[in-house]
Amino acid sequence: MLHFDCDYLEGTHPLIMERLLKTNLEQTPGYGFDRYTIDAKEKIKQACQCPDAEIHFLIGGTQTNATVIDALLRPYQGVLAPTTGHINVHESGAIEASGHKVIALPQHNGKVSANDVDRYITDFYADPTFGHMVAPGMLYLSYPTEYGTLYSRSELENLSAVCKKHGIPLYLDGARLGYALASDDADMSLADIARLCDVFYIGGTKVGALFGEAVVATRPGILGNFFPIVKQHGALLAKGRLLGLQFDTLFTDNLYLRIAKHAIRMAMKLKCGFADKGYRFYIDSPTNQQFVILDNNTRERLSHHATFETWGHTDSGDAIVRFATSWATREEDIDELLHWL
Repeated sequence: MLHFDCDYLEGTHPLIMERLLKTNLEQTPGYGFDRYTIDAKEKIKQACQCPDAEIHFLIGGTQTNATVIDALLRPYQGVLAPTTGHINVHESGAIEASGHKVIALPQHNGKVSANDVDRYITDFYADPTFGHMVAPGMLYLSYPTEYGTLYSRSELENLSAVCKKHGIPLYLDGARLGYALASDDADMSLADIARLCDVFYIGGTKVGALFGEAVVATRPGILGNFFPIVKQHGALLAKGRLLGLQFDTLFTDNLYLRIAKHAIRMAMKLKCGFADKGYRFYIDSPTNQQFVILDNNTRERLSHHATFETWGHTDSGDAIVRFATSWATREEDIDELLHWL
């Protein structure tokens, strides 16, 4: 059976596993005060060209989103996000559970526009009764989006400018950040993201790590006293060196982007294979998530040979199916998948 359900089906990159084994019996301080974590933070600062950044390592994506958003917002504030944003759709109300409302804005191919953000905040404060409502306290984006699409540098610059205009922080969910930066269509670097966002995170779980995400706060102090907030959210790992060592490895010799580029090559091979066979796409994604339209007979037949996710149906009843590649996807698996079409 072939597997294209998601991009975190495998364990971890062999180089990470090798370092974990080599250092397994070392004794180091806990909670991220070990030398591996310190080294990883410095490497990430260099990669982001942001020497004053504060780096924090958390366990998983939902915990990271819930913890960062809770730290950034006052009790009466909510977070602006596209309707398709992960925090609005696929995190089981984690943000609301921490006492903050997700304020959903229209999405365009998974993205929110600067004009929509500006209009919402302007109209909110134009209402004389705004004190009775949940205030827009920050903006949440995903890069890539949940549809595998990318914000351009100019789009992110415009969104950043709107956030600065209204005095709210811009937070970017980077669960699949490596797959965005590695895309041929990307016109942004890690340094651009650090320049334009107040806080973002570099996803490890979906890009080669066993688990873990690296939060980058580009403005010192913006997250306040973050350590106890992380602990309150159950996102603090006692054996913190396991996180630090993984990111130290990912940010050595450009491993993070190198393995992400492999996933993109596999996704483009899959995309071309479907297109050559006459299949249509629900959306044009330049990243590791590909959304293909399959008639229900084809979807059923293919499900006997491969696993994938069905995201919905077209107006005509055909299935919208997502295939995800990863840092570990094998070329022969792509060939076999295309063989079964």
